[in-house]
Amino acid sequence: METGPLVQEEIDVVYPIKHVSTSKVSESNSSNALYMFFFNIFEILFVLSILLISLPIFLVVSLLIILESSGPIFYKQSRVGVNGKEFNIYKFRSMYVDAEKFGPQWASKDDNRITVVGNFIRKTRIDELPQLMNILKREMSLIGPRPERAIFIKEFVKEYPEFVFRTSVKPGLTGWAQVNGGYELTPKEKLDKDLYYIENRNIKLDAFILFLTIKVVITGEGAR
Repeated sequence: METGPLVQEEIDVVYPIKHVSTSKVSESNSSNALYMFFFNIFEILFVLSILLISLPIFLVVSLLIILESSGPIFYKQSRVGVNGKEFNIYKFRSMYVDAEKFGPQWASKDDNRITVVGNFIRKTRIDELPQLMNILKREMSLIGPRPERAIFIKEFVKEYPEFVFRTSVKPGLTGWAQVNGGYELTPKEKLDKDLYYIENRNIKLDAFILFLTIKVVITGEGAR
């Protein structure tokens, strides 16, 4: 697996990061030490509780995936995390095994690569539950920008250089962009919402995002 510096160097070739002002992002990161201390404690306890409660869901979904189509239960994919470091993200498999035989691509509405079970677990966000392990491994956070693939970041940063600043914090299982449009957002809209969260994150905003996440899970808003 590639390491952070290589990913960052590839992005720098497209657009030197020094050309973009980092003052707000840096100020936000340095002034939230106490907030992050308490949030990290809450995060670990919360994730362990959710893992315990969701064990029956893990078993049922695993069985349904096996019964519907051949292939592994879980799906892993390289994503770019904090400071440009790549890591493997885990999900329940929601597509057929040859879903990317023509190369990497974003999921589209009514995507025929998605299985029946996959359609349900994507709308309810159940497919994301295995990422609780990524949080326990400290590769992700409960709340933050969604981790993107390096190939997409390199494309987005050509048009929006500030896109790299999404990696100034840990990527999240849920976040401000995810609860305000999700997959329906354009890269620019996603960037604006992610930067807003990075610059303004606090306990009240996090609590509001968790509340909206419950609504998204129930309604399936912004899913593909």
